[in-house]
Amino acid sequence: MTNGNSIKWLLLIHQIPPKPNALRIRIWRRLQQIGAIAIKQSVYAMPLSEQSREDLSWTVKEIINEGGDGSISEARFIEGLTDQQIIAMFQKARSADYEKSIQDANHLLAERSSEQKGSHNPDNKFHARVSKLRRRLEGVVAIDFFQAPERGTAELLLKELSNLLSNPSWAGTKSKENHGDLTGKTWVTRNNIFIDRMACGWFIRRFVDSSAVFKYVSQQPYSPKSHEVLFDMFDGEYTHQRDQCTFEVMIQRFTLQDKSLGPLAEVVHDIDLKDEKYVRPETAGFNALLTGLVSAHLEDDRRMEEGYSLFDNLYAYYQRQRRG
Repeated sequence: MTNGNSIKWLLLIHQIPPKPNALRIRIWRRLQQIGAIAIKQSVYAMPLSEQSREDLSWTVKEIINEGGDGSISEARFIEGLTDQQIIAMFQKARSADYEKSIQDANHLLAERSSEQKGSHNPDNKFHARVSKLRRRLEGVVAIDFFQAPERGTAELLLKELSNLLSNPSWAGTKSKENHGDLTGKTWVTRNNIFIDRMACGWFIRRFVDSSAVFKYVSQQPYSPKSHEVLFDMFDGEYTHQRDQCTFEVMIQRFTLQDKSLGPLAEVVHDIDLKDEKYVRPETAGFNALLTGLVSAHLEDDRRMEEGYSLFDNLYAYYQRQRRG
């Protein structure tokens, strides 16, 4: 989406009386709930849709009924703010929501792992907490208009929790099987890629098939063709397992003994799962670089290509550390 005028937006412009303050807080919370973002003071944006129009209309009526003023406009941005910048605002807002879900899911998985690891059924309290997390995540997905990169990780973790509920003995582990000839395959993953999928793409190109082709899909579940391999997807051959991101799973299942991959996997783990398990000093800087890359490029192919050099450089850094 490179055309700055390609999206039509709904803008809510309002004026709320300074008192009572409760009205201002109520309207702010309401706008958060429906997924609107503030692009200027008292100016909120949403992508044009019938649902957005209805949500904003009810908000305006509430403002007017309480003595304020408000209007809704359809707009395109021609100069100043671009569509890409506004999309980045939406994704940043939803990323914060997904990060909370990711942290809570990791906490629940860690709790189950520290217990008897499936020797008994999860108790009702565990069921209730997973259900609550699922409802909250569904609420975030409903207002994730531009698919924030963290969405996939949150959904994969919730799937693992659901697997624990339906099959308590499920351990989420696979043997280091013979992978056969994976050259010439098309590797399929979810679109709107971020850290884990980019790391996997780099790994595949460097250690599995230097000419690997990648395909990005939005629909899940996805039925692969005979020449396709799924990764970092719900039913993928390579995907999250318990407290490991897909990149960690790939390294283990390909049984690579390259010790420089260890610290690289720790960086990817902490950025993807947000559990601060390893807290390497370079993680924050690498996360900033990748976040900037994703903000600058909406196309998945471009993100993957640009990401190769970043992972190459960090990998070379760890190799140099080991030689030193």
